[in-house]
Amino acid sequence: MKKLLLMFLCLVLGVLTACGANDSTSTEANEEAKDLKDVSIMLDWYPNAVHSFLYIAKEKGYFEEEGLNVDIQFPANPTDPINLAAAGKITLGISYQPDVIIARANQDVKIKSVGAIVRSPLNRVIFMEDSEIQSPKDLEGKTVGFPGIPLNESLIQSMVKADGGNPEKVEMIDVGFELGSSIVSEKVDAVIGAYINHEVPVLAHEGHNTRNMNPTEYGVPNYYELVAVTSDKTWEKEQESIAAFWRAATKGYEFTADHPEEALEILLTNQDEANFPLVKEVETESLEILLPLMKSENGFGSQDQDQWESTISWMKEAGLIETEPEVEDIFVNLVE
Repeated sequence: MKKLLLMFLCLVLGVLTACGANDSTSTEANEEAKDLKDVSIMLDWYPNAVHSFLYIAKEKGYFEEEGLNVDIQFPANPTDPINLAAAGKITLGISYQPDVIIARANQDVKIKSVGAIVRSPLNRVIFMEDSEIQSPKDLEGKTVGFPGIPLNESLIQSMVKADGGNPEKVEMIDVGFELGSSIVSEKVDAVIGAYINHEVPVLAHEGHNTRNMNPTEYGVPNYYELVAVTSDKTWEKEQESIAAFWRAATKGYEFTADHPEEALEILLTNQDEANFPLVKEVETESLEILLPLMKSENGFGSQDQDQWESTISWMKEAGLIETEPEVEDIFVNLVE
């Protein structure tokens, strides 16, 4: 009986010791989680190939290695990333360089870019493969659909003028975001506001081959398509966290560049299937287009002052902004 009692006591002590160890491990994990700094970033749209590097950084633990707990959010409308970043409701937002310039110049919104994500325009003039259009001058007498955004009108005007044509002879039609269907149905002859990494592969997937013209080949400066922005106040308070975020994001980009197939699989598991379901074939082609345009010899996210100045000057000449914002206020370079 004594032996049985001793054995029972040993078992009880063993269980209690194990529970204590588990409680200790759980407490340590909770303490580590509490030690992580919360950082939020809002995408420019629902998850797609261009955001792969963020999901890689989260999945692979790169953010945690930098001491960060990163919350990736989706916008309710296209202006949310800038507006919510400016209001300090998110740490970072992904937006478009021209939109950042317009917000700072026309509305005095105190935001700045902290990193260039896509270094060249994705926005192109797109038309069907069998179209007679060969250059912007050929848009004279044609109809061009666009999503009602003034930037697109300015792009057409600059391109046609640079090619020796008369922009006033081009009819612009607001088709909303029905860009691909507008050229397929021949409602318009061409569209602008469509992206080579989305509409082009989507149309190809549906059996519609297209051609396109790059604005930067016809009088438009090589502006950054996507940038990460924050507010002036957030930058002052959170420089270390934002720098840590960018180090982890850079690792995410490098992994994506080296392992695109695995990166896409991780992206697909994080898609918003209810609102923006992804097609693997489309996103595969999209990533192939994007990766070279995200690369920089000076490091992922690096920004160039001359590029900002030339884009601001063009936007002022195009009438998109009333005054030119100070370049030193509108961006910072996280990449050394």
